[in-house]
Parts: sequence; C-alpha cells; structure tokens
Amino acid sequence: MTITSNDLPKALGLDDEYLAAFYQPIIAMDTRKIAGYEVLGRACKEEGAVRSLGPFFCDATVPDEDHIAVDRILREQAMSKFSEFDSPPLLFINLKPNWIQRYSDSGELYTLNLIDKYGIDPRRIVIEITEEAFHGSREELRKVVDLYRSRGCLIAIDDVGSGFSSTGRIAHIQPNILKIDMHMIKRSATHDGYLGALRSFSALAEQIGASLLAEGVETRDDLERAIQAGARYVQGFLFSQAESEFQEAQRFAPLLEEVLDAHLRKHLLSEQYWQQQSRQLAAQIDLTVQEQGYYEHKDIWIRGLLPKLQDNCIRVYLCRDDGIQLSSNFSRVADQEWRQEDEFRGANWSWRPYFIPNLVQLGESRPTIVSRVYTDLESHAWIRTISVLAGPGLILFADIKAPDND
Repeated sequence: MTITSNDLPKALGLDDEYLAAFYQPIIAMDTRKIAGYEVLGRACKEEGAVRSLGPFFCDATVPDEDHIAVDRILREQAMSKFSEFDSPPLLFINLKPNWIQRYSDSGELYTLNLIDKYGIDPRRIVIEITEEAFHGSREELRKVVDLYRSRGCLIAIDDVGSGFSSTGRIAHIQPNILKIDMHMIKRSATHDGYLGALRSFSALAEQIGASLLAEGVETRDDLERAIQAGARYVQGFLFSQAESEFQEAQRFAPLLEEVLDAHLRKHLLSEQYWQQQSRQLAAQIDLTVQEQGYYEHKDIWIRGLLPKLQDNCIRVYLCRDDGIQLSSNFSRVADQEWRQEDEFRGANWSWRPYFIPNLVQLGESRPTIVSRVYTDLESHAWIRTISVLAGPGLILFADIKAPDND
C-alpha cells in the first residue's frame, strides 16, 4: 500500500514521492536469526530514490498532529504487511510518550485497533517508547503502557542512558527490552565512565528480566562490544539498512556465528589466564605458610608474601570468614613499594555482594575464586579480585589490575 496525497503535511517536503514503511532487521544472538523488525518511515520515488523521514519526526516545529497523521499511515502499512506472515517475528513500533498520553484518555489507541483489524498476535508487537521530553508523571506513562501490556504487547525503551530513559523510569515501567544506542557502547571503549554505565544497564536488565538490544551496530568491533555488554539482540548497518521487504531469517547467521566463536575463544583464553593467576597466588600462599606459618599479627605474614606477588597486584589483605579484616591493607604505590594502611584493620566486608557467594563456594575442592571485572574505588582502575582460602576460616583477597581487553 502506498500513499500519495495533497493532504499530507507540507513539512514532509514530498516531491513526486510516496510514503512507505521500511523494515530494519533485529537479530537474536541465541538463534542467530532475524528476531524482528523496526518500522521506519521513508519517502520514495518511483525510480528508486529513498530518503529517511527521521528529520521530519525530529522537527519540533511540526505539530504533533502532523507527526501522528504520517506515523499512522506508516503503522497501518506495516501492520497490513506483517499480517501476511505465517510465523511472524517481532514488529517494533515507535511511539513518542506524548503521543500516547494525548490519546490515552479517550481509551482509543490506534495501534491496538490495527492489531484487531489485521488479526495480529499482540505478543509479536513491541511498543517502543522513544526519547523525547515527556512532561507527564511516571504514573501517567505507566498507566498507558499497561494498556498495551494488558493486551499482550511487549514494551521496549529506546535510547537507554539518555534523559528520558533514566533508571527510575526504567524501573517504574519494567520494560521487556532496553535499547542501547551504539554511541554509548563505542564511548565505553575509551571512557571508563561510559563502560561503567553500560555495565550497570546490563546488570539492571538482568535484575528486571529485560533483554538488551544494541542498535547502531556498524562494524565487527561494534558487534564484539555489544556481545561484551550482554546484548541479546543487535541491529545496525553491519547487517542491513532498513529495506522495503522482509528478509530471509538466517541471512546473517554466518556472520554472527563467526563473531560469536571469536568472542568465545578470546574470553576462554582470558578466563584461563585468570585461573592461572589464582592458582599461582594460592601456591605462593601455601609456600609462605610453610616457610613462616601464621603469626598472631597477620601483617607480618602478608609482608613475607609481598615479594612473591606479581606486578599487576595492587592490593592484598586478609579477612576472617565472617568478613572482618584481620590485616592492614597493603597497597602498591610503585613497582616494588607497598604502603601499609592500618586503618582498614577490623573493617567488615560481609556487606559486599560477592562476599557470601564466594564464602559458600570456597573450600578444599575450590580454593580460589576470581571476581568479574569492576572499577576499584581507590585507584579507579579496572580490576578483578582473587579470593583464596588461605587457611581454616581465613580468606586472602588480592586485587589485580585487569588487562585493557579483559
């Protein structure tokens, strides 16, 4: 279905063009197949020229009524075409919060009407809440979102990390999918703050039962970073621009399998490296215990251990299995110099999220545990912590600098 009409908004700037819904594929990591499509608007000419309607929809001088009128044309085109699928993927429909708010009071939501009109399974429709300045309350937005959710639609939040999609709004809406723009993922390659924020959104998605979708994936490096971030879905020009037709479901499987295999091999090597580091540390502890045993003052014993530690160890201390720190902190200040920090003796670390799980797992069959990479509070370096069962009721913690590619 194509639309050519003099009644369309002048701001579209149509020049012998017609409106058409285009579809950009979204690929799932687990199946390596196209899992869905995002509906995007295009102005097309008969001879094949195509331009995006993004500038039109982003133009704040255009009245909402004009945006909605054009979007409804595109939505109906997409729904009509989508209804022809025997086993349909997901269809992502972009809706601005203010559009939803405008029509919520009437109880007539156009997308739900289209679902009924074309007999579409609402569980295959993803309502994508897009970024904009929303002036209503969280409760108002949640109320409207729940109208879609109650019909079976999935909910996605776009532009995670930007102004609209704050952590508070995400938690309140409880979406099924979080869309992270590739700009954040790319910045995370060189900026620890962005990397930390990215990992926090990955953890948030895990905690609320949502999936991450990385959009704007343009290169293999982008794809690798999306995988590292824990993205279940990916979307971008590396795979395909938006096209007027749906594509073969397994079209991008070979590329994804190749990158996933490389990612697996790379990170297996990394984990093997860390296991080797932990075994070496455990061996050094055993040797030090044999040489001088455990002294009443644990700092003396740790000082005997320091010369045996590798250069990438930045901190070491000893705790009881109830979390109470027995020794001082010993922190590296130069290649061969250590600073003794007595003020940490007696601190209780049982509140740290990793402490109890590590305590349960440590034992004769598993004398060492390596944490996930995280940012050190003091040095702000990316580190991992190796926990070693140093003796009955004693755990030695060693903070080790992580390689840049960890």
